[in-house]
Amino acid sequence: MKLFSLQLCILLLSFQIVPTAMQAQNIGKTAIRHSFFIAGPKFTGIIGENGEEIWKADKAGARDGYVLPNGNILICWGDEVREYDVDKKVIFNFKKSATENELGTAVRLKNGNTLITESGKAPRLLEVDQSGEIKISVPLLPETDNIHMQTRMARKLPTGNYLVPHLLAFSVKEYTPAGKIVNTIKTDLAELGGRAVENWPFTAIRLQNGNTLVTLTHGNKVVEFNPQGNIVWKISNDDFEEKPFKDPCGAQRLANGHTVIASYGASDGIRLFEVDKNKKIVWTYNGYGAHEFQILTTNGEKLKGSPLK
Repeated sequence: MKLFSLQLCILLLSFQIVPTAMQAQNIGKTAIRHSFFIAGPKFTGIIGENGEEIWKADKAGARDGYVLPNGNILICWGDEVREYDVDKKVIFNFKKSATENELGTAVRLKNGNTLITESGKAPRLLEVDQSGEIKISVPLLPETDNIHMQTRMARKLPTGNYLVPHLLAFSVKEYTPAGKIVNTIKTDLAELGGRAVENWPFTAIRLQNGNTLVTLTHGNKVVEFNPQGNIVWKISNDDFEEKPFKDPCGAQRLANGHTVIASYGASDGIRLFEVDKNKKIVWTYNGYGAHEFQILTTNGEKLKGSPLK
C-alpha cells in the first residue's frame, strides 16, 4: 500500500492489523477502496482499505486530526492536541487554557505551526509552534456564549486568512490575522430552509476553484457556495432514498471531484459515504463513527493533491 512516505509505511507495518466485521467497507457494489484516518467518538486511528485497524490512538473521542506527510499523526481532543511520531511517542502537546474551554481544530501549517481553535469566554484561533508557544492569537466572534457551539473546524487559507465556521451564528467567517472579518457566508438562507432547520456550519473547506464547501450538521446538507455566498451545489437527504445524512460533520473534496461525507449522528449503517458530481453514492463505510476524517489512499494509491482538506 502506497502512503504518504516511507515513515508512514513503517508505522503501518509496526502495528498489529486487527480486522473486524463492524469495520468492513461496502466494497461489494463498487471497486473503490479507501484507507482513511478517523477522529471519532469510539475509535481514533487509521482504517485500511480492507477495513482493518492499522493504527489506534490511546484515547477516543477525537474531534479533528491528520496523518502528516512525514507519517506522524496530529489529533485534537476537546482538552488537548497531540502529535504522535511513528513510534507512537507524543512529540507535541498543547492543552486548553481553562477547564470550561474546548479545543476543536488541529491542522499542521506550512510554517510548522499548528492551527488550533479554543472556544470559551474569550474564543480564539491560535497558531502554536512545536515548543507549545502561542505565535498568533486571533479573537473570534461566534455570536454566542454557548462554548460547545461557538466553532468547529477552522482552516488557514493560502492568503494567510482563516476560514472559521460558527454554528449558532449560521456563518462561515473569514478572518485576517489581525482579527478583522473580511467575508461572511451565511447558512440560514431561505433556499436552504432558514434557521428553523438548524443549518449549523461545521466544516468549511476552501476549494481550488475559490468556492467554499460547508457541512451543515442538523440541517443534514453539504453545500458549495461561491465567493459571493450563493449556492452553486448542494446535496441532502432529499437526493436519496436511503437518507445517508445524519448530522454530517466532516467532509473532503477529492481530486476527481467526488465528495466524501461523515454522518456523525448515525447510530449504525452508513458512517462515511462518497458521492460523485451527479450525487450518486459510489462508496460507503459502515464501521466506526467519524467526527472528522482524512482519506489517505484509494485502491493502493496515495491520495493526489494536498493531504489537507
